[in-house]
Amino acid sequence: MATERDHIRELIDKLEALPPERVAEVEDFIDFLNNRSHYDKRLIQTASKVAEPSLAEIWDNPEDDIYDQL
Repeated sequence: MATERDHIRELIDKLEALPPERVAEVEDFIDFLNNRSHYDKRLIQTASKVAEPSLAEIWDNPEDDIYDQL
């Protein structure tokens, strides 16, 4: 079974076999993925904050106080 280290080594081997302009493309794609991940997290956080006031009446009630302790 391949470990994460093995997988990383395989990726590095593939990168080393690419011409420099392709390595630059791979780097751009990695940056894109990292930025998208960061953007997705911010979007989820923002949507949660916007939804909080409309859901406060549902969430904040005596019947559900027990869940606040979890």
